[in-house]
Amino acid sequence: MFSELSERVDTLLRGLQDRIGGAIEGVDGAARFLEDTWSRSEGGGGRTRVLKHGRVFEQAGIGFSRVLGEQLPASATAHRPQLAGAAWTAVGVSLVFHPWNPYLPTTHANLRYFEAHPRDAAPVWWFGGGFDLTPFYPFDEDCAHWHGVARALCAPFGSQVYPRYKKWCDQYFFLKHRDETRGIGGLFYDDLNEWDFETCLRFTEAVGLGFLDAYLPIVMRRRDMPYGEREREFQLYRRGRYVEFNLVYDRGTLFGLQSGGRAESILMSLPPRLRYEYGWRPEAGSAEARLAGYLRPREWA
Repeated sequence: MFSELSERVDTLLRGLQDRIGGAIEGVDGAARFLEDTWSRSEGGGGRTRVLKHGRVFEQAGIGFSRVLGEQLPASATAHRPQLAGAAWTAVGVSLVFHPWNPYLPTTHANLRYFEAHPRDAAPVWWFGGGFDLTPFYPFDEDCAHWHGVARALCAPFGSQVYPRYKKWCDQYFFLKHRDETRGIGGLFYDDLNEWDFETCLRFTEAVGLGFLDAYLPIVMRRRDMPYGEREREFQLYRRGRYVEFNLVYDRGTLFGLQSGGRAESILMSLPPRLRYEYGWRPEAGSAEARLAGYLRPREWA
């Protein structure tokens, strides 16, 4: 059974999936999301939507799920050992957009809600999520806009919300084995229950709507910039870093796999094409070498 609280989150996140997907179809102008609905034997299911080979996006995926289980997996209890063995409910929407144009960044967003039901204690709930940007050829204008939107949406919830969640994002989306961030960051938060449920829900909605405000202007600025084989090859090479993070560090991927989730939907975030090249280094002073200067935490807003 799903609780009244999870039903409210369900309504919000389904609506955000619809709204974001419709906006992306609008700016792409050539392709539409195809929906794949699925169910889970332990309970619940979801709807995975994927747009392929559009005018702007090589692949764009946005998935919704609401699932439950009898025992929280290790990835969810690492910071909450008191919840080990608890039954659980999870509601979430997650997206990753991979554009064709190397001058248009890849982006990711996720919004999620958990309930745990320990046998001898009251239920515990928390929210998590955020959004981040992964440019290949970064523009300061885009970086400042992205973080400016993030800061503005956080402002009504307290002056320390943006600095805290911006720093958390920089620390979370970090490839330790490469000593670099995945991109220029954004917002990341987890274990959010310090406010009442209504405030947490409003913040979740603000992040979801803020994502569109942050990303769509960048799409409009960069989608038609001319590029060649060199830029495309660099984009494919850097996509390899994206895959490394998702498969080695990403807690959402680990949770989905450890909880017996649907692999096809969990791995929807991976790009349709990428390349690896042993020991490759960009030419000193090149546009490709410039990216390294952006793969460190920086104050943009």
